[in-house]
Amino acid sequence: MKRGPKGPKRKLTDAEKKEERASYLFLAPWILGLGLITIGPMAASLYLSFTNYNLLQAPEWIGLDNYLRMMQDSRLLNSLRVTFLYVFISVPLQLVAALALALVLDRGMKGLGFYRSVYYLPSLLGGSVAIAVLWRQIFGNDGLINQVLALVGIEGMGWISNPSTALGTLMILNVWTFGAPMIIFLAGLRQIPTMYYEAASVDGASKVRQFATITIPLLTPIIFFNLVLQIIGAFQSFTQAFVVSGGTGGPSDSTMFFTLYLYQQGFGNFNMGYASAMAWLLLVIIAVFTFLNFIASKYWVFYDD
Repeated sequence: MKRGPKGPKRKLTDAEKKEERASYLFLAPWILGLGLITIGPMAASLYLSFTNYNLLQAPEWIGLDNYLRMMQDSRLLNSLRVTFLYVFISVPLQLVAALALALVLDRGMKGLGFYRSVYYLPSLLGGSVAIAVLWRQIFGNDGLINQVLALVGIEGMGWISNPSTALGTLMILNVWTFGAPMIIFLAGLRQIPTMYYEAASVDGASKVRQFATITIPLLTPIIFFNLVLQIIGAFQSFTQAFVVSGGTGGPSDSTMFFTLYLYQQGFGNFNMGYASAMAWLLLVIIAVFTFLNFIASKYWVFYDD
């Protein structure tokens, strides 16, 4: 027997060796998928980010030129501004709407399962092309919003064709897809012991005070979880802006998300090297915000233990 640092190492029996080989066999599809579908393309993208590549010719190594070019690209900087506005405004509003509705459903109404399904449906459809097309019709010149306003004597406008309101319509669409965080909030609310509320009621605490001193503190891990997920998802938003703007990011680049500009560079202008560098910049931005959220969570997220 071989002696290891912590004592003798037992030899595997034939049956154990056979089980070990079987485990590797079952893991093989996942390992191949990880290497061929995730790690491989990421490594290729990282290499291409240092090249000039147009899909038709071999990549030409140019070093950090793509990254230096991004610092001087005014449209890229504007796309970052638009994306940050979208994330910082729509995500908090979405979480507030999700929590408010979860509180209503937590009161135990009849047909709760039906309502949960109905309210969750927008999260499944919100990122689809069909909903984006519908949203374009609703906020168009002759859309539903302007028809409703006309009933009360208010002249509508082209909400999507106006640079000052176009991004707002996409924010509303993101807020409308509150179903997924709402379900998670509802599950968190169901885990809060009712004895806390009973004790607070005996002490004379109002519903508002109970919400502020019991619900919110005990729900902070769920809020943190939803916040991280929704920020990551918002930074990656693409379909809504692409369909609503017709792929242009207009009007006047007011809906030019970072992902949409990346798409234009890669598949519109065939600047695959530059698009790869942009993709890695987006990865770094998401990683930084996620890291900052975890650091800040030490000061406002509370756990039972």
